[in-house]
Amino acid sequence: MCVVGRPILLIQGATRESIMHELDLENLATYDVTPAAAAEMQEQLAKFVSLEDQFGPITRIAGVDVNITRGWDTGTCGIVVLSYPNMKAVETSEFTGQVKFPYIPGLLAFREMPLLLEAFRQLKHRPDIVFLDGQGYAHPRRFGLACHVGLALDIPTVGIAKSRLIGHFEELAREGGSTSPLMDEGERIGDVLRTKDGVKPIFISPGHKVSFESATDLALRCVRRYRVPEPTRLAHNLVSASHY
Repeated sequence: MCVVGRPILLIQGATRESIMHELDLENLATYDVTPAAAAEMQEQLAKFVSLEDQFGPITRIAGVDVNITRGWDTGTCGIVVLSYPNMKAVETSEFTGQVKFPYIPGLLAFREMPLLLEAFRQLKHRPDIVFLDGQGYAHPRRFGLACHVGLALDIPTVGIAKSRLIGHFEELAREGGSTSPLMDEGERIGDVLRTKDGVKPIFISPGHKVSFESATDLALRCVRRYRVPEPTRLAHNLVSASHY
């Protein structure tokens, strides 16, 4: 892999307005970078993530999941768009393609983004909020997949993770709806949410244009029969079926 310096050079010393004017899908997803350069890009781009609610009435929520079996050179992104609040299917999209970036925890967005953006291009309905199976702000550099996608698409996003990447939290009550802040170095990076009585908690963190409170509230509102909110659960089912 070669190191492409333009994203870092572009960001250094730039204002938010100038960087957002220059950024587009290709700038965020298709640069051929080394892992070290990718980590630096995350640190720089994290400065432009908004953790404030910047969305209006919600009528559609999308769930996104990417299936890449470790060691494979192809992967599939699945997107399910649901009406809100009744969680009825509106549209689905799938894209399968090559994966070039290596498997490195904390940098998985660089493997998944090219597939994800192609799947988004196929959508006929633009969602108001996007749930992603993965981390958002709860990331070592505060720039997980949900942040990456939110900034790339300029859309409100939430990370819905089934396991913790970093951080610590107080033990939750057994009842569904119980929450605890997910903390790292004294900073709140997300929330731990028990969606149903006695089930394992999930880890919610805002991606972009969504507050901590709204991210957790929306995640819980999208839970139906299962532990995981419907948007990401159905997206996971979609890509899992495509690999069999």
